[in-house]
Amino acid sequence: MKIRTRFAPSPTGRMHVGNLRTALYAYLIAKHEGGDFLLRIEDTDQERLVEGAVDIIYRTLSKTGLIHDEGPDKDGGVGPYVQSERVKNGIYLKYAKQLIDDGKAYYCFCDKKRLESLTQEIDGKEISIYDKHCLSLSKEEIEANLAAGKPYVIRQNNPTEGTTTFHDEIYGDISVDNSELDDMILIKSDGYPTYNFANVIDDHLMGITHVVRGNEYLSSSPKYNRLYEAFGWEVPTYVHCPLITDEEHKKLSKRSGHSSYEDLIEQGFLSEAVVNFVALLGWSPEDNQEIMSLEELILKFDYHHINKSPAVFDYTKLKWMNGEYIKAMDNESFYEKAMPYIKEVVKKDYDLKRIADMVKTRIEIFPDIKDHIDFFEELPDYDISMYTHKKMKTDKESSLSVLKDVYEILKETDDYSNDALYATLSGYVTEKGYKNGFVMWPIRTAVSGKQSTPGGATELMEVLGKDESLRRIRIGIEKLGG
Repeated sequence: MKIRTRFAPSPTGRMHVGNLRTALYAYLIAKHEGGDFLLRIEDTDQERLVEGAVDIIYRTLSKTGLIHDEGPDKDGGVGPYVQSERVKNGIYLKYAKQLIDDGKAYYCFCDKKRLESLTQEIDGKEISIYDKHCLSLSKEEIEANLAAGKPYVIRQNNPTEGTTTFHDEIYGDISVDNSELDDMILIKSDGYPTYNFANVIDDHLMGITHVVRGNEYLSSSPKYNRLYEAFGWEVPTYVHCPLITDEEHKKLSKRSGHSSYEDLIEQGFLSEAVVNFVALLGWSPEDNQEIMSLEELILKFDYHHINKSPAVFDYTKLKWMNGEYIKAMDNESFYEKAMPYIKEVVKKDYDLKRIADMVKTRIEIFPDIKDHIDFFEELPDYDISMYTHKKMKTDKESSLSVLKDVYEILKETDDYSNDALYATLSGYVTEKGYKNGFVMWPIRTAVSGKQSTPGGATELMEVLGKDESLRRIRIGIEKLGG
């Protein structure tokens, strides 16, 4: 049997990390077995729809490489793939009425006031369990209400005795007392199906073999099973994914600032790194490899190894992983991505590609670039205590002496390429019998005004050029009292 999975998002805004993981796992399960990955747009909750959100879904799937085999734009013969279009085709109402005819569902005409009267408090929570009041209506009463245009919903007729058991690949067999199964609404008063009902109908008609979703849907699964049984349909394989929490073990929310894919991209993360990181939120390969391309994930992914414990969104680890992806980029691709950040702080006519090459191995996310290179535009006002370095065995007096010497040497030097400058200064180091760092540290401090720079002294001078390098060394000499 060919594996068929689906990603069925609601177009309500940016794609949450949890939804991206659902899409990714569904994609990997299908592709690991050479199966099909479908996209279905679930827009039955019309009040929550956000304009442009469908475009966000398409864009996110495209950028992450999760290319669907079937969907609204790729008809595979089981469409439409948008639920509102399926509503217009009468698909859901047809199956709801079939359940009514079989005694597995019924019309409910109860108004809001009566439904509110059924609310009760259990363990500090308000819950409402429908009392099957309308199940006892006669055929004549139902027909009269329908003829009068009385608003109604269609409810599932669940048993009140016994238990319902379903199997999940991650959580195992779970049994629920049927007394806890509310007669959930299948068709709402606006004619739209509920999320739960539409899911079952669509998954069956589209031939979905594996249903991947968050574990918040575990409690709804018994109701799904009863619907499959009511229709006499085969129950798909369930794969419920663990909760994703923040570092404080609270559910990852929009307030965290990095809960959606687009949040992360805007913060300077690479799409490939985000996908790699999200794959490890609840799963790891047998060999514990951490850096994996999408192709490697397809090869290694085994959903049986998904962990049922909550997965912690470790922002520090994501930054580390992103840094590894940045290091692996070719220089041209990196420059293209880095250029907007470089140009924010460097306005002068310097070799920006050279600056990009220097900073590439030193950052974890692209916005880090600015703090590493801001000194190129303007020498910051720095404390001369920076000239004192225990490891380099420098202090203010030795630094002043070195800067005075090299200023005279560099003033007579015309070739300001890195190699030429290094050769010139190495000659001075040898002549004086100094250690390399004893000379280079004061120069680097003078030309950058920073304790940490993306390049060494001669690399920085190559970018700054002769005039600016000498100007900054003069400032260093003056600061040191020379």
